[in-house]
Amino acid sequence: MKCQSCNQPATVHLTDVIHGKKREVHLCQKCAEKQEIIKHQELNLGAILQTVLGQHLGPMTDELSRLTCPTCGIKYMEFRSGGRLGCPQDYDVFKGALLPLLQRIHRAARHMGKIPVHAVRNAERQRELMDLRQKLRKAVDAEAYEDAARLRDLIKDKESTDEPG
Repeated sequence: MKCQSCNQPATVHLTDVIHGKKREVHLCQKCAEKQEIIKHQELNLGAILQTVLGQHLGPMTDELSRLTCPTCGIKYMEFRSGGRLGCPQDYDVFKGALLPLLQRIHRAARHMGKIPVHAVRNAERQRELMDLRQKLRKAVDAEAYEDAARLRDLIKDKESTDEPG
């Protein structure tokens, strides 16, 4: 579809329905910005999550900001700014913040879809690798570098030999 102003490919498509009459506008990015239909900005997942989280968690934010996952070490504020969790245990650690968010986004707080067959097989392997990574992090923090090197090598070995298949 072409832009209605300059015949470039249209990337912005607006549909208005007013009093039962439908009006469509198709514009390229530049013409849409020129007409101030949109403002030039990057899609920022972190900002979107902060907005959604802020709406639901205002009073809880101070308490949540002190939470850290004991398994992967991610802090709630890291999740909030980055939009990604570090491990499956984060769902339990940050449950108070995640339930309203999941409810709003998915209209449910429980997974209802299919689970890949290999997921059950790999769950134990993933738990073991997470445990080893946690021990590695603790060894590095304690400056036990020989133990850290041994754990690093063990993790590399497990990752290369336990390939799912």
